[in-house]
Amino acid sequence: MWSARLCGRQQGGRDHVRAHTRPEIPLSTTGSGPAGGAAGAPNARGSEDALLTLLGLDPLEDALYRLLVDRPDSEPALLTKELAAPLPAVRDALESLVVRGLASSASAGGAVPRYRAASPVLALGPLLESRRSSLHRVESLMATLTERHRSAQAHASGAPVEVLSGAAAIRRRLLLMQEQATTEVCNLMPLGEPRHSVISYEDNHAEIEGILMRRGIALRTVIERDWLENPDTAEALNAYVTQGQQISVVDKLPIKLVIVDRRIALLPLDPEREDIEPVALVVHRTGLLIALSSLFETQFERGTLLRPSPAALPEDASGSLLDPTDRRVLALLHLGLTDSAIARQLGMGHRTVQRRLQRLMAQVGASTRFQLGWHAARIGWLADTPSPTVTQET
Repeated sequence: MWSARLCGRQQGGRDHVRAHTRPEIPLSTTGSGPAGGAAGAPNARGSEDALLTLLGLDPLEDALYRLLVDRPDSEPALLTKELAAPLPAVRDALESLVVRGLASSASAGGAVPRYRAASPVLALGPLLESRRSSLHRVESLMATLTERHRSAQAHASGAPVEVLSGAAAIRRRLLLMQEQATTEVCNLMPLGEPRHSVISYEDNHAEIEGILMRRGIALRTVIERDWLENPDTAEALNAYVTQGQQISVVDKLPIKLVIVDRRIALLPLDPEREDIEPVALVVHRTGLLIALSSLFETQFERGTLLRPSPAALPEDASGSLLDPTDRRVLALLHLGLTDSAIARQLGMGHRTVQRRLQRLMAQVGASTRFQLGWHAARIGWLADTPSPTVTQET
């Protein structure tokens, strides 16, 4: 999932602006002539020498840029004397600085070109930001490799349970577990405080779940009904269902839980203390994992599956066409939402929802909403909902 590419130059391997390489040249930028004029004399800049090579410049480019900062409009010959470097190599390095936007050149009437340095902020800033970004990617890779190493060591040792401390460590393991899934990922998602979550449901979907679905991994989730109170969240969940997730809706869930391939699970150690310092348990194949899997299946089966908004408008048994808004009202009512919650999610008034429900009840001859739900399922108003079987009274 995370990919990192080390862009920094290592000795013996660097990016080239030109097709050929320059030989290593001993440099002196102190203005006193060739390097090494006094045997063993310390360099005037000390540890600052060639720091710009960390940004991708070679030593000669580094030295030339420093000189141009102090001596604008310099000719190559003057710079050659200052650096005690061959004139062809200096010219090549100057052209490289121009190509990379670190310097500019100007000449009039065929005169020898003069060079001046670009602003360090404008010229070196992007290089610095690029290297900083590369280091951040390497840091992320190191954290991921650390988590993978920890996971592999725990698996090799046969430890049934691991303890993870801190939101960052829990987040990395959660993403790693899902990334390594081969068949399915199961979630119990109670509605908790967002600040207590190591990763939001939306971020987890964007970062890993989309990839899993493209790989054919089954995603099954149980959520609390209160998730649907927020129209934006309900719309996102509807999109996930449309993409292929199975989402079951229940009233309440006892705990957050993630199970991957029925071989590993992640759950909080103490949900009541997550606002202090989150601690999670990683459970491997044990009797405890079997119990956790059974808990998930029980919750999933007792819930109501969230159905996507119908793309088409099928006809009901009487041949009439059901209004798409009425169909959504019925679907939300089937999930157990209140009139107020339905109104908020559909962006309509509370009384408008009630009038629509009353009209539908009158249309099918229902005296209660339970009867309306039964008729809606029987005549196919609820997509993918099996028609109920009843024994007619005599």
